[in-house]
Amino acid sequence: MAKSKKKQQTGPDIRAFFDSMDALASEKGLGKDEIMEIFRGSLITSYQRKYGPDARIEVTLDSETPAIGVSVHKQIVEEVEDPSLEITVAEAKKHREDAAAGEELVIEEEPFAFSRIGATNVRHIFFQRLKEQEREIIYNEFSHKEGELITGQFLRWRDREVVYVDLGRAEGVLPRREQIPRERFHPGDRIKAVIKSVELRREKSRDPGPYILLSRAAPEFVRRLFEQEIPEIYDGVVEIMDIVRDAGFRSKLLVRSNRSDVDPVGACVGIKGVRIQSIVRELGNERIDIVNYSPEPAELIANAISPARVAEVRADSGTKEALVLVPDDQLRLAQGPDNKNVKLAARLTGFRLIVKSLTQFGEEMSSPEARAQLEQLFSPKTEEGAGEDGDYTPLTELPGLSGRLISLLEQSGVKSVEDLVELEPEELEALEGIGKTTATQILKILEDVVSFEEV
Repeated sequence: MAKSKKKQQTGPDIRAFFDSMDALASEKGLGKDEIMEIFRGSLITSYQRKYGPDARIEVTLDSETPAIGVSVHKQIVEEVEDPSLEITVAEAKKHREDAAAGEELVIEEEPFAFSRIGATNVRHIFFQRLKEQEREIIYNEFSHKEGELITGQFLRWRDREVVYVDLGRAEGVLPRREQIPRERFHPGDRIKAVIKSVELRREKSRDPGPYILLSRAAPEFVRRLFEQEIPEIYDGVVEIMDIVRDAGFRSKLLVRSNRSDVDPVGACVGIKGVRIQSIVRELGNERIDIVNYSPEPAELIANAISPARVAEVRADSGTKEALVLVPDDQLRLAQGPDNKNVKLAARLTGFRLIVKSLTQFGEEMSSPEARAQLEQLFSPKTEEGAGEDGDYTPLTELPGLSGRLISLLEQSGVKSVEDLVELEPEELEALEGIGKTTATQILKILEDVVSFEEV
């Protein structure tokens, strides 16, 4: 095999280069071999721009000697078909006088003889690949931590909406929708949150990856806090079956004990609430209801309507509807602001809840029509005899609701006035074709026409 004369490269500059690579590897948390492979690939890519994308290029990196060598392998031919891999005899003789067709020519390159543009290209490629490698390492480190609790330090606000959190090797992002309402952060604050998702972002995005989304508003955040603070939950003695949450207002945890001698509610709350206080403080004094699980729907619903006392629950497991009767002085407590407590209890139990005071119930049941309506509500429905129109109030009975709006609502799955009442204003706005203005109009119609049973 023909081979041109090799140029030895030794000296203080090369030694300094290897020392700088060692320092860079330590700074970035990479292995020495990893960072040298990145540099090797950068040199190969740069020389492929000179010799062709398919050129056979070998790079030798010897930190002991020290020496750096780049060799380009080409086949000597009479007529070139692939310039990346072949060279004519005439061109080969410029590198070695006795070159002949059929031989392989090895061209030794001098890396430090790069032009200014060539050296810039190598640096650009190297640091770009180094950044990609670093992002991938950080992504791999955090991707398997999704759902875990993490503590970082406040870095800065962006647009008064997004909080950036220092997590050590990476930054976490805490957008407004994932924050507890009305909470503020300041320089030096420690921020505890759950890792909601981790993804790689393209370089051109506003937040080049890895993008680590944090949350303090998710129910999972409450779950992790309880696992951290309550030993019985961490050990699996007490199990959290479900969590529903209206961040900043109230969380409801459905719990059960896996041991007969352990009270799940008492284990979570502690004597005089001492165990739960640190969690309440972390959540900005958000109310927390610990709901004891029961396989009996009526008992479960009575527990879920906490903190209100319940007089009676009539539950229909077939229709997943329940009538909840409470003492008159407990009605507002059972409902909560804007019926939030009822909605949370309904989400936790899976039942549609109708909450009435005992006085309301007595007055309404004094008429035969109300008794018949209650019997219909909790009577078994046959497949043929009971349809949606018989069970619920059709949207057409709402005066002022146009046919176009009724059509839009029905297309989005809102088939009755009862379905419409259950929607939050934000959910109504999000329906296709509705928007904020139309949602306000619909809510005004509801306010003027509908008599809410919970109020």
